[in-house]
Amino acid sequence: MNETVQHRQPFSIERAIEQLHIKRKEILSLSAEKALDAILDHPQPHALIHSFPEQDFYFLIHDIGIEDSLELLSLASNRQWEYILDVEIWQRDTMIIPLVTKWLHILLKADPERLINWFLDEKTEFIEFYLLKNMEVGIREHDQDPSDFGDGFFTFDDMFYIKFFDDPFDSEFKIGEQRDAFLSEFLNRLAAYDFMTYQKVMFEFQVVIPAETEEEAYRLRNVRLAEKGFMPFDEAIGIYQPLKPSHLKRQTKKLMTRDDDRNSPAPLYPAEMLKQDNLFTRSLQTIETGGIFEQLQAEFAGLCNQVISADQKTISEKEELRHIVKKVCGYISIGLERLAKDENENPHRINQSAVMIQKFPLSRIFRAGYGLALELKWRAEKWRKNSWFEKKGLPLSFWGEEWLGVIGGLLIKKPLFFDNYKTGVIYREFASLDDINETESTLSEVIAFDELLCLMFDVRCPMSDVRCLMSNVLLTHKNFILTFWARHYLGLPEALLPIEIDEFKRFFSDLWSGKEKPRKTSRLMKEFFLSWLSDKTGADAYEIIGNSGKTLKNLFEEIESEYGEVSEKDLDPKYIYLFLVKNVQQ
Repeated sequence: MNETVQHRQPFSIERAIEQLHIKRKEILSLSAEKALDAILDHPQPHALIHSFPEQDFYFLIHDIGIEDSLELLSLASNRQWEYILDVEIWQRDTMIIPLVTKWLHILLKADPERLINWFLDEKTEFIEFYLLKNMEVGIREHDQDPSDFGDGFFTFDDMFYIKFFDDPFDSEFKIGEQRDAFLSEFLNRLAAYDFMTYQKVMFEFQVVIPAETEEEAYRLRNVRLAEKGFMPFDEAIGIYQPLKPSHLKRQTKKLMTRDDDRNSPAPLYPAEMLKQDNLFTRSLQTIETGGIFEQLQAEFAGLCNQVISADQKTISEKEELRHIVKKVCGYISIGLERLAKDENENPHRINQSAVMIQKFPLSRIFRAGYGLALELKWRAEKWRKNSWFEKKGLPLSFWGEEWLGVIGGLLIKKPLFFDNYKTGVIYREFASLDDINETESTLSEVIAFDELLCLMFDVRCPMSDVRCLMSNVLLTHKNFILTFWARHYLGLPEALLPIEIDEFKRFFSDLWSGKEKPRKTSRLMKEFFLSWLSDKTGADAYEIIGNSGKTLKNLFEEIESEYGEVSEKDLDPKYIYLFLVKNVQQ
């Protein structure tokens, strides 16, 4: 009788790691509830949780919800616990004690015995420092009455009498009761676990030197986070130092290996959020999955972490991380576009960019991209310092909503692109070379128009009239120049004063060619306007068109759009914003 013998494949560590990697990717793509069930239903949930990079585990428990993740926290490794504390309890170089309370209390609920062991084996100085900040201890002599310690003291052994300090942070964090509950349970469990160790801790924590302990804890925390890209602020801020392509290409190339480094898997959250369609993401798609791709994933995650440190943000939600990922991805793409442009528009630029991201550190490509935004910022700041409108004491609102948005986005500490709600937000990070070029074009228009006004009104400008008007109307560069032109056309004195409605109707009737609606401004009036500008500035008409032609064209198109359908009899000064027209009530 033949027997069928089933041969099992020998156990392979590499295959097991690969299966865990696949399972992690699957879990991170699920909703929070399904992800939790998938982990707990896994035949080896302990190994699965330990396989998560610390950063991925951190975002996973926040997605699921901390209270719902207690079972996952009980399965987590000490490194994962430590990462959570490293990220959560520090603000710059200061340990926030109420946040320590919050997280130690969570870990105590997740696995009390494990927390005690972690304290004794790895975190003795850290938790003794926390005890010093929260309680005082008195030792009862054999002939001393317990009432001598006063109100608020309690004991587990009739030897060490403990009193919790009033929580100075309670008004801000509202966790005074949680602190008392945590300390009571923690000390009680410590005494039950090993009474001799409990007594030793009661002696030791009182001689902790707070400044030295906190400084050493901060140093070790920075070392651990630096390995993941979370540098100290003064180092991380270097990511915003601009780098020219010529300098980038002269620097040392990075080393890429083809061996898979599965022992330290790259965080998947940042890479999974690369949904943008730009030169960087298209370049990544040309690289086969393997060792090089894994290294690029790890490098990208580290760069995101450096930007988080430089921006001094605490990122605990996926949406917050997604914003950072989009920012980093965008500037890398701009850097690659800048390098591709420097290569004389290489027709195979996607393949060329794929080579670049393997040759040059992503951080340097990011700096090359961010440098373009910084150059725009510096240009805007330099112009504003010597601009005509600044010398005349005019506010930024003088440039109207659209131009104000662009200028305002460049004048803040870290420049932003004025999106004007096209993608749902008013400002966002620069995401492509098109964003850079669009902003540069608008800034050039503003500077050219400012120079035009400087030539027109540099010697004499009725600024007293301007300040008087600004208290009643919104003065912009548009109604400023158009009102002066209309007054000149009507033969009125040169002054920034509202035009009487009857006078304005006379100008309004001459403004149009034909009577069919929507009407167009007459060519004769445009030529008259250009001639007036030439006379006022002393510049040739062709020179004016070359510098501000697009702005003037848009100005007349806006006049046509706003008033092309309006009849003279229907003109109402309340709704005329491109000219200053006197309201009957004024």
